[in-house]
Amino acid sequence: MSTTNGLHASPCVNCTLRGDGYFCQMERSTLKELDLIRSTSHYPQGATLFMENQPSRGIYILCEGQVKMSISSSEGKTLSLRIAKPGEVLGLSSVFTGTPYVATAEALRPCQVAFVRREDFLRLLAEHPQTYRTVLNQVGNQLRVACEQIRTLGLANSVTAKVARLLLDWSSDTPQSKQPLHSTMPLTHEEIAEFVGTTRESVTRALSSFKSKQLISLHGSSLTIPNPSALRACIGA
Repeated sequence: MSTTNGLHASPCVNCTLRGDGYFCQMERSTLKELDLIRSTSHYPQGATLFMENQPSRGIYILCEGQVKMSISSSEGKTLSLRIAKPGEVLGLSSVFTGTPYVATAEALRPCQVAFVRREDFLRLLAEHPQTYRTVLNQVGNQLRVACEQIRTLGLANSVTAKVARLLLDWSSDTPQSKQPLHSTMPLTHEEIAEFVGTTRESVTRALSSFKSKQLISLHGSSLTIPNPSALRACIGA
């Protein structure tokens, strides 16, 4: 196993960051094989892991931190797609198809990332076919998130509804959660506008409206949604 930045990476089977991510739950024997072919890097906030249209060299397993996935047009317009969380695998579809990366991955905060070269990853799957279920689950989840993004952009009938859906998506992995939700707001108002296809001023007005109605509480980057059902009602308004 190789490391970067002079930092030692713990074996996957003993990693203190190991959680509920798809690859974290692979069989112990497979995790040991993964240790042999991965290299671990630490990326500072704002660093780029890979860029849209760059040849796909391999997969990036996000161990810690958050990564923004985005696409851009030839005119320079940017659309943010989603925020990847620990346990996610980035660049997976491109590695399977052998095509360039379809999006740009940028660290929203300091990240620990494990990289596996395409050839090594495909060989791992061939030698451990039971891992395909893990990979399919990851691809399926990414497709679900993409569909939710399309729903937010295309079907929500107002900026307020779009921002409300985005805040709820950030704060909970359980769509119908009724308990107060706590999370960190990972983006600026400008970046939120990129997510929902509107202007920064419109995002600021929507957030101000939520705060005045006590639908959310913001203290610095700390976000609290005291009554998710009430905020969820804004989506259908």
